[in-house]
Amino acid sequence: MKVQRVVILGSTGSIGRSTLDVIAAMPERFRVVGLAAGRNHQMLVKQAQQFRPEAVSTLEADAMDRLRRELPAGCRVIAGPTGTDELVESVEADIVVNAIVGVAGLSATLIAVRKTRRVAIANKEPLVVAGPLILAEAEKHGTELTPIDSEHSALWQAMLAGRKDEIARVYLTASGGPFRQWSREQMEYATVQQALAHPTWQMGSKITIDSATMMNKALEIVEACRLFHLAPDQVQVLIHPESIIHSIVQFRDGSFLAQMSSPDMRVPISYALTCPDRLEGPATVLDVYALRQLNFEPPDWQRFPAIDLGYEVVRTGGTSGAVLNGANEVAVEAFLAGRIPFGKIVRTVRQTMSRHKIGCADNLKVLYEADRWARSEASRLLELDADGSRPNACPLGGIVLP
Repeated sequence: MKVQRVVILGSTGSIGRSTLDVIAAMPERFRVVGLAAGRNHQMLVKQAQQFRPEAVSTLEADAMDRLRRELPAGCRVIAGPTGTDELVESVEADIVVNAIVGVAGLSATLIAVRKTRRVAIANKEPLVVAGPLILAEAEKHGTELTPIDSEHSALWQAMLAGRKDEIARVYLTASGGPFRQWSREQMEYATVQQALAHPTWQMGSKITIDSATMMNKALEIVEACRLFHLAPDQVQVLIHPESIIHSIVQFRDGSFLAQMSSPDMRVPISYALTCPDRLEGPATVLDVYALRQLNFEPPDWQRFPAIDLGYEVVRTGGTSGAVLNGANEVAVEAFLAGRIPFGKIVRTVRQTMSRHKIGCADNLKVLYEADRWARSEASRLLELDADGSRPNACPLGGIVLP
């Protein structure tokens, strides 16, 4: 069997590290040929010393000389804001894993698609921001896209039991995050520490905050509709606190198929890399005898208004996904920095979206412009609020427009 060459974008993040765990458990199956990281050079060096890739990339150009001294002999260093693109362009690979949070890996994803690599997508942003463009290019070049996100991996696996026209609807499960049972009043001024205390998953800070606001479900709704060509009314959200069932597919004959596993990202990562094979890996195996009960409940749209923004993006299309994502990244960053209360995250995103004029999203230039506008507008709204020059929101939610 041919050894699959893998490039990992975002190798020092939680998904990147889990991907390397999977690869380390299957040395006869995979070989790491490229690693891309942001600024965690110490971890990048350790990863390179263990896996000995052909090349690594980093955002910081001034780190190039130090990395060259510390990396294994023969490992090439690519640095700067376009380093990820150059890595994907220059290193021969069979699989590219995109685990970069945000839009930073968007152009690299398109490069990988056009070079017909199998693209394993762990982050939501490529399909939320540029889904139609990426999917059109994938179809044009015959490129395989495999989802790593646990919910979409679960849908993908369950859908194998039937045809597309036999699917009635799908259910994206959600743990409910740390505030599942909190009131709107309590959530409004939740602390960063409270928002980062996810009950079941261990994730990066941005993704964990998205889970707390349930903005992650908004992004997943968009991703599911685009990746699986579903209508928005076919996609529903279901709160499932145990995080054992990752998604459910309902077929027209009344059958429901669910994918179950422990809340360990190494399970969907393994399948994205090895499909259609299923191989033993390092993931925690679910103990079915330890299961006492599985709970389900509908989401509370009043307490978690972010969910509706995903449906709005699907219905609106165009550049709306780029604006949703860009504004959310700015608002989450402001919350993590202690500049805004928790309740203001979603209100800022909604305000930014309401001020945007939707454009056609048929190329990266337009999408990047929409992303820049969204970040600038969200920042402006937050600065106005901080200056006290205009009212922003009622204490318990509900936007007060100027």
